[in-house]
Amino acid sequence: MHILITGSNGLLGQKIVAQLLDANISFVATSKGKNRNPDCPEEFYQSLDITDKAQIESICDGQEFTAIINTAAMTNVDACEENEAECRKVNVAAVKNLYEVSEDLGLYFVQVSTDFVFDGENGPYKEEDERNPLSIYATSKRDAEDILINGNYPNWSILRTIIVYGEGNNLSRSNIVLWAKEALKQGNELTIVNDQFRAPTWADDLAWACIQSVKLKAEGIFHISGPETISIYDLVCRIADFYGFDKTVVKPISSNTLNQKAKRPPKTGFDLTKSAKILSYRPLTLEESLQYITN
Repeated sequence: MHILITGSNGLLGQKIVAQLLDANISFVATSKGKNRNPDCPEEFYQSLDITDKAQIESICDGQEFTAIINTAAMTNVDACEENEAECRKVNVAAVKNLYEVSEDLGLYFVQVSTDFVFDGENGPYKEEDERNPLSIYATSKRDAEDILINGNYPNWSILRTIIVYGEGNNLSRSNIVLWAKEALKQGNELTIVNDQFRAPTWADDLAWACIQSVKLKAEGIFHISGPETISIYDLVCRIADFYGFDKTVVKPISSNTLNQKAKRPPKTGFDLTKSAKILSYRPLTLEESLQYITN
């Protein structure tokens, strides 16, 4: 195997790099700009703008890749609401570029998607359930899925996931677990929504699933998340309990008090039966994963 990773500076990209290094699987890691992951050897890194198809073709020239794993995306849901053109450029047009290059070169293509393609009225969701995105971000991810679903080239998988968390190097964005842990450590009062329910996903588990799908060349859509759907409020309380912080500072609030620009689905969560059967996916529980988050 020889794998092209996009978005390698992000949390998921960094976890994929680490697991490929451990497994001695060859790869080229790419992000836009310089390598921000000190654990990724510079000789394995190249800058890549996936919105430029010619750049993708240039990197693939002579490399003999077997697969592309696309972890790059514009994921700030409210920012997408404010800048639809940029959102669609990164989340839709770039995916079309990567899919077409995969088809041209006969590569297996992994596209990472989201629970937000669903409206949150009937969770937890199976892979074949009807999608109904509520925001510009969610619509862009559905439209990216449709490029693969409606294409003529079947050598792909879509891995939908939910609230990815974990530790990484020089991340441009934090995640709910790291943010909550630091705030709780400082004793800050936190107001957390108690009417949004998710199945938070440990980044290492998602990275494993991405690599596993490449190994198996598993075709189709797979749901990859943590094993338990809980409210964001309960998530933060459990983080406090695990690390021994005072959880009385965590105050529940309703989503409609936040005035968020983008609408969120109230309750998602995934049925993991298909991923367990085909990919042998067995995610850690929240508490099992928290023991590895030490900083």
